Amino acid sequence: MSSAGAPPVVPTHSSYAETDLKYQHKFTIAWASILGFFLLISFPRLYASTRSGIAFKGFFGISESWDAKQYHALSVSRKTARKGGRIEAILNKASSMLWWTLPGAGVNVGQLLFLGGYIALVVSCIVVDASLVKNANRAGRIALAQLPIVFLFATKNSALSLLLGPGNGYEKLNLVHKWAGRGIFLGCVIHGSLWIKNHLDTETPILGQDKETTGIAAFALLCIIVLTSVLPVRRWFYGAFYNLHIVTFVAFFITVCYHTPEAVPWIFPALAFYGLDILLRMLRLRIKDALLVPCDKQMTLIHVQDCTDGWTAGQHIRLRVFSSGRVLESHPFSLLTAPPETTCVTAFPQGVNLGVRVMGDWTKALNDYATQTVEVLRKQEDEACLDEKKQVAMTSVELAGASKRAAFNAPPPEVPVQVMIDGPYGGCSIDLGRYENVLLFAGGAGATFTLGLLDDIVGRCVKLGRRNGEVTKRIEFAWCIRSFGAIDWFAPALMDIATMAASASSDLSLHISVYVTCLCNPEAVPPIPNCDVTIVRPSIYRVLIDLVTPPTGLASSSYNDIQEIPRLPSETADNGRPVMVATQTSSATDGKDETEVDVVFDPSVRNRLPWIGLGGGLAVCASGPESLTREASNAVARLQLVSGVRDLGIVGLHTEVFAL
Repeated sequence: MSSAGAPPVVPTHSSYAETDLKYQHKFTIAWASILGFFLLISFPRLYASTRSGIAFKGFFGISESWDAKQYHALSVSRKTARKGGRIEAILNKASSMLWWTLPGAGVNVGQLLFLGGYIALVVSCIVVDASLVKNANRAGRIALAQLPIVFLFATKNSALSLLLGPGNGYEKLNLVHKWAGRGIFLGCVIHGSLWIKNHLDTETPILGQDKETTGIAAFALLCIIVLTSVLPVRRWFYGAFYNLHIVTFVAFFITVCYHTPEAVPWIFPALAFYGLDILLRMLRLRIKDALLVPCDKQMTLIHVQDCTDGWTAGQHIRLRVFSSGRVLESHPFSLLTAPPETTCVTAFPQGVNLGVRVMGDWTKALNDYATQTVEVLRKQEDEACLDEKKQVAMTSVELAGASKRAAFNAPPPEVPVQVMIDGPYGGCSIDLGRYENVLLFAGGAGATFTLGLLDDIVGRCVKLGRRNGEVTKRIEFAWCIRSFGAIDWFAPALMDIATMAASASSDLSLHISVYVTCLCNPEAVPPIPNCDVTIVRPSIYRVLIDLVTPPTGLASSSYNDIQEIPRLPSETADNGRPVMVATQTSSATDGKDETEVDVVFDPSVRNRLPWIGLGGGLAVCASGPESLTREASNAVARLQLVSGVRDLGIVGLHTEVFAL
């Protein structure tokens, strides 16, 4: 009589261990090799940034330079920036196709291909040469092998941020951290569900033994990490997300070590990456005196004193203000101006300058605190001035009325506070000085990023006399805002930069375009040199096309002919303010897709900037909400698609998303 066969046996801990360990090592070798490839192709940029002195600037944080020297414009012995050859132009055009971004995807084609390859690697290492029904441990071991990746790409002071070159801060690497975490969750789901199935098939209790109980507990903690990491929670409850992230990961590490001793070798590298982050963060922390200046109900300027070195334009810091009862919160803010050696801005104090837009509870509380404190200080100053005026009137009747007003009209009060700064982090991934044409496009508070870049490149070209071989000739600075009053946020800085660019010693052409989407208070437009204000939300692609198109009088000439035209001043009204241009929206025509209907754009850029021909390169930096940066990426990719290989030269793109 034949036997019906033995009942299924739950695999022991050592089943398939040798094969699983081999695929753990294969997975580690694969992702380390891919990372090494990206480090290799990033080495030329790292080498160039090291020679220019910006690669490791700020490694030990922001500092005060006691031996700062005055700048000297260099008129001889200038280096010449290398222009890309034909092969580099072809590679640049091919890689620009990876910049296309789908609406709602949040990632471009290049990132999508990379993430797809990563998930395919994880799945293949789980299923290849594995009978998952009998061997549930393979998926769990591959999940453990991803722990170093999660921490390597999550820490703010990761070694990768330094080795990949400027512009590859934690905010850029965080995407891999998120998807590696999802890869861990996928492996744990497969591992846990198959173990539960095996226990149900053999009628073995799921809970009771230490191994099963700690496994269920570790999986529950991982579910908490995943559920609290979704976008709505990060956006609206960031403090809760951040604290739960740390606490639950510590608990997860402890629990998974009790679950299996095989987790220990994979936890040590993760802890080492986190320990390095904590060490470098301690070295970068600074407590400084600062001044709060509320511009209006939507913007607060912060001037941090005694900070003159240790950062570059385009970077950001994490700020903690010791006031308003929110000492435990820190938030990232872009550095508004270039370092003192380079900056053209004299309206702001030397040091770190930040622009804080009211976007949530913390920024609103900061603005309210600054506004209310300023009102109190003004009342105190008014009372003091009244008493002093009486005293002056009795002792000096010869003072004229005008001189009295000049003596008593002090600048608006500033609110002194203490702040803690952590950084700098991030930065721009392209060197604007390598490109003859530059477009800086920002939306709302995103101008804090592009304004710092504008200040830096104008200072390098005019103030420092192109001592590092900068070739930039034409700059278009575009800023989209909701109301005219927002121009006053950064109007003093824009005036200083525009004045420097328009000086007699300057060979740089700068044009500023402000696009207002709400028609209200047009009298608030400040008199910024070479600035046009347009009541429209423009298409970034139209702005790009306008920038690389010859002026109206030269439209029939070759694009590559270098025919310089005199610098054309912006039109101004009788009061000296820029003329506002109202544009109309074109209606859809028969057979034309609605997505192709653009605003009839007034070609002011091509007629405001001198034409120097093409081939010298084009740099595009965009900052603001995700919709704006996505549009900028697609616009540059589209422009590369329709242009010839050598028409534009090398094209560089950097986007900065102002969102969680």
